[in-house]
Amino acid sequence: MAAVTNEWFHPRGALARDGWESVVDATLPGWSHTGIRVAVLDDDPLDLPAGDVERIVIPLSGGCVVDHEDHSTKLIGRDSVFDGPTDVLYVGAGQSLSISGSGSRVAVAEAPTTVRKPSAYIAAADVPVEVRGAGRDTRQVHNFGTPGALDAAALIVCEVITPGGNWSSHPAHKHDEHIAGHEARLEEIYYFEAAPSRSIDASVEIPSNADAFGSFVTYSSAAGEIDTNALVRTGDIALVPYGYHGPAMAAPEYDLYYLNVMAGPDPERIWLISDDPAQAWLRETWATTDPDSRLPYEATRGGSL
Repeated sequence: MAAVTNEWFHPRGALARDGWESVVDATLPGWSHTGIRVAVLDDDPLDLPAGDVERIVIPLSGGCVVDHEDHSTKLIGRDSVFDGPTDVLYVGAGQSLSISGSGSRVAVAEAPTTVRKPSAYIAAADVPVEVRGAGRDTRQVHNFGTPGALDAAALIVCEVITPGGNWSSHPAHKHDEHIAGHEARLEEIYYFEAAPSRSIDASVEIPSNADAFGSFVTYSSAAGEIDTNALVRTGDIALVPYGYHGPAMAAPEYDLYYLNVMAGPDPERIWLISDDPAQAWLRETWATTDPDSRLPYEATRGGSL
């Protein structure tokens, strides 16, 4: 039987374009409000033109230099996405930029907007780090691009680390209706990475070909039909135009990371969600359960150019 194509899930490299490993933007059918670009930098800079789009440059591994607005900003970066928060650069709409840093892996979150906001550098030490949930639902959230941390026009961006054996994006939830004070309409991108867990004893020899993975699920709501039930690996991208999404599950031996990029058509830049009514009760269990003591993950070594 032929494989069923899921237009909302894209394995690593399936969206390669113009020197980028992956590009999500409004050229994809049914996609309008968010974008992401991912690349491993080589000796040639990657240039992005000025236009009605705001951006956040996020080092994934290593650091980089961003030339913008007639000056350069050095992003120190980190060794990997599992080494705590990184410094990031927000570049407001109307500005071009050029990214360089051979061998480094970088993501650029995007949202179309005509609103001009000033560019801003956020140091790693200034990124709000949240340990969310409890027990096996514990995860670590870096809120560098959320409304409380960044004055952007439309973008809401954060990254989440789920240690081996834990669940996140749980309970399943949605944000595809405008209900004042309760739910906002937001497209969402999940960009994934996975690696052998820090929990594995140092005496265990991890093979170089270890296949690090997690799982990610979406399902339908009244706003539309969607069905993603995928093993996710480094570089994979899942799109959520509507519907319930979650859980994201880390296999016991592998840690799971994802970068979330959100924006939508509502006038207010706010993250408001509705839990799946059949799953919402589980939040009550967190009050009587301790958070996972493995978190927060912090840097083991600093990133470098």
